[in-house]
Amino acid sequence: MSKKAAAEKPAKPTKGSRATGRVTIVDVADEARVSPMTVSRALKTPELVQQEARDRITAAIKKLGYVPNHAASTLASARSQVIGVLVPSLTNAVFIETLSGIRDYLSQAGYQFLIGETGYSKEKESQLISTYLAHAPAGFLLSSSDQHELLRQQLASSNIPAVRMFDLGKTNSDMSVGFSQTKAGYAVAQHLIERGYRRPAFLAAQLDPRMMKRREGFRKGLSEAGLEPNVEVLLPTPTTVDMGAQLLARVLEISPDCDAVFCCNDDLALGALFECQRRGIKVPQQMAIAGFNDLSWAACATPSITTIITPRYDIGYKAAELLIRQLKGEPVEKARLDLGFQLAVREST
Repeated sequence: MSKKAAAEKPAKPTKGSRATGRVTIVDVADEARVSPMTVSRALKTPELVQQEARDRITAAIKKLGYVPNHAASTLASARSQVIGVLVPSLTNAVFIETLSGIRDYLSQAGYQFLIGETGYSKEKESQLISTYLAHAPAGFLLSSSDQHELLRQQLASSNIPAVRMFDLGKTNSDMSVGFSQTKAGYAVAQHLIERGYRRPAFLAAQLDPRMMKRREGFRKGLSEAGLEPNVEVLLPTPTTVDMGAQLLARVLEISPDCDAVFCCNDDLALGALFECQRRGIKVPQQMAIAGFNDLSWAACATPSITTIITPRYDIGYKAAELLIRQLKGEPVEKARLDLGFQLAVREST
């Protein structure tokens, strides 16, 4: 063979090169002098593999730079180790704390999660779930119990479990972790009535189902005392602190004798407080202000803001735990877990 012919002869593939150049589990097995099955077992259930073999496998993985092919594992099992998590907003502190709880439980359980932002839209939530279903997720953690019936049927027919967060499921068959938004709104009404306020207003934005349930509970509490909201200002746009000031200004235009406001979240409550201070309205002597969620600064405001404490981190953690127990076939005492809420009574009322 000529030198030219020899130069044109393709080089023999090196270990792991193959068509893709990806290091495979077979390469790791050869390097560690074990079977591919032993490598797979060491990665999934290391306690079943002798320590000496595990050490060789670990060294081989480091030397070769092996990355497990989760896609292949998914094809083999028809289910991945990934959980789809859908929340309304990735900038709202409420949902950030819930994601922290989800992360902490799933990481110790050996699962990863994909986050989707629904923007408070049932249509976008449906689109995201349909997209994720194509990747065979192990399960879903959803922030709404109000999915379209067609989507609920799709999840059921796919045999993929889902846990609803924040709201409690409509039936005991729905796995859910949260608290009663309606009862929380009712508790605020009772508190304001007990403090002697008789001309309350309700301020809300975003107007997602949870907000409206708080309104329902608030109205119920007032109705039982023979009262009704002095005025309601509802906007469908996302909430901001500045909006809270604008909404209170609108309330005072409509009803100058208003003596209390229940704001559907703490952002609006802080804005209402700023507007009172700007106008020289004394809080709580002339105007009581109550919020919702107990964000980190609510207790630090001057005056501190009365609000509903919601178990945001625990909702994420417990929802993830409930889902994984379901996936593992472990017994579940309650599929509908009510974590409750607390009314933090502070200076603003």
